[in-house]
Amino acid sequence: MSAGIEPEAAAPPALAASWLPLVVVVLTQIQASFAVNALTVSMQGITTDLSTPATSVGTAITAGTFAMAAFILLGAKLGAKFGSRRVFQIAVVIHGLAMAAVALSVSPAMLFIAQAASGAVIALIAPALVVFIAANYSGEQQARSIGFLAAAIPAAGVLALLIAGTFASTIGWRYSFALIVVLAAVNLLLSFRLKVVPPQPAVAIDWVGAVLAAGSIILLSFGFSGLNSWGVILATPSAPFTVLGVSPAPILILLGAIGGQAFFVWLRRRKAAHLPQIFDLEVLKSGSEKATTFAMAAMLFVGTAANFLIPLYIQIVQGRSSFQTSISIIPYTLSIFIASSVVATLYKRYPPHQIGRVGFVVVAAGLTLLAFTIRNEWEQFAVVIGLIVLGLGQGAIVALVFNTLLSAAPKRLAGDVGAWRGLVHNISGSVGIAVASVFAVGILSTIVASSVASSQNLPPELIAQVPLDSVNFVTNDQLEAVLGQTSATPDQIAEGIAINEDARLRALQVSLLGLAGIALLAIIPAGRMPDYVPGDIPPVLSSGTETEPAS
Repeated sequence: MSAGIEPEAAAPPALAASWLPLVVVVLTQIQASFAVNALTVSMQGITTDLSTPATSVGTAITAGTFAMAAFILLGAKLGAKFGSRRVFQIAVVIHGLAMAAVALSVSPAMLFIAQAASGAVIALIAPALVVFIAANYSGEQQARSIGFLAAAIPAAGVLALLIAGTFASTIGWRYSFALIVVLAAVNLLLSFRLKVVPPQPAVAIDWVGAVLAAGSIILLSFGFSGLNSWGVILATPSAPFTVLGVSPAPILILLGAIGGQAFFVWLRRRKAAHLPQIFDLEVLKSGSEKATTFAMAAMLFVGTAANFLIPLYIQIVQGRSSFQTSISIIPYTLSIFIASSVVATLYKRYPPHQIGRVGFVVVAAGLTLLAFTIRNEWEQFAVVIGLIVLGLGQGAIVALVFNTLLSAAPKRLAGDVGAWRGLVHNISGSVGIAVASVFAVGILSTIVASSVASSQNLPPELIAQVPLDSVNFVTNDQLEAVLGQTSATPDQIAEGIAINEDARLRALQVSLLGLAGIALLAIIPAGRMPDYVPGDIPPVLSSGTETEPAS
């Protein structure tokens, strides 16, 4: 080396932050998601122990989901006002106590109240998880952390199916919720190692906006949930009330939509008057942020609807148990987990709109492959490949849109973005399940009615004995029991079962193709996502309304 020339000192590499905060975030997300999935898996044991119909368990699950969606915007503001770590710790304790109440439930009412309390405190937990990631990580670590947070939801689903399914069939369903209490205690202890995010006592809470948001979400959720049982337009006998014969479901949806419009009008007025808002519209300040939200909603709609149709196919068409269902969908769930975890490695090479477009094409391809290959043999290689392809696209998009929205947010709005993510997740999921259910049952009814009408072996007097006005997805055994109560001969029963088998499969195939079409339409908003590489979540972590000081 020439004399007098010193080599340039290399910049020391940035030290990676401890992964302990991410462990707390992931374990807490698993705690929240596991609780909901465990209720579903434990339905049979709960109905037997509490002498209640399965619909009561469904009502409890719905109560928790609605409570979480209704109060999540308020949860973000409470975290900012009193400190995210402190609010998180209180919420984890309350959630643990709610799960203990579920485990000790002696009546459906106790189960309902405990689950509603659980959902309400998750509204405090969800925004805090985003703030913890922002407070502890930056750069690639941050992006990977967001992926792991997104992946924790499907991971919790698999764990719930395996653990709660095993407990329910061996030592009892209550032990699943006792396990969540233990996990809550672990998360509480670990949370003391998290950075303290300073509270902002000056943050004012817009209570009118909070009420408008909660009321609108509850109306929309009940409306969409009731579409199938209460009627899409005309009321069914199971509707709780009618208005001139019209189903309450579309009325509630309309009122919820009006309430939503009033909510955004209220926010704009508050912002123009420089008053605090329950949700800062700056999160959606540009077309890119709105497009990212639409892409998020579309993926959650499609993904949740697919999560509903796939178990429906396994359990009804194939007649498999809940535990067998969990084993069958492991390739799908693992692919979501993997894609959510590794999509961050693409951020340095491709902008969000490119990844989003390709992701939706992959999702559509997976759904199309499933639609054309599902039969009665779940182990068929093409079906497993379709599930894996669907999961890879779904996991990548969910993590991508979340990270993109966070990266574009102003410094003070990390909590608001976390709340917005939870809100979109719950509403899109509820709508996805409701619409997929109504669409699939509608296709099924049409196919059954057409096949029965064209049959030469099913006379009109026999058809009149079968309730074709309430066709739904039922197993062969259930249908055989219904037909056995009529005057049908063995040959006619066999033909009815054959018609049902064909109609079920075709209805699910058409439904999956419909979801594939929605995924392709979502390429449009995905193309309007930002063209920059996602960066760090801004370091100032509040949901307050005060502006940053000038430089």
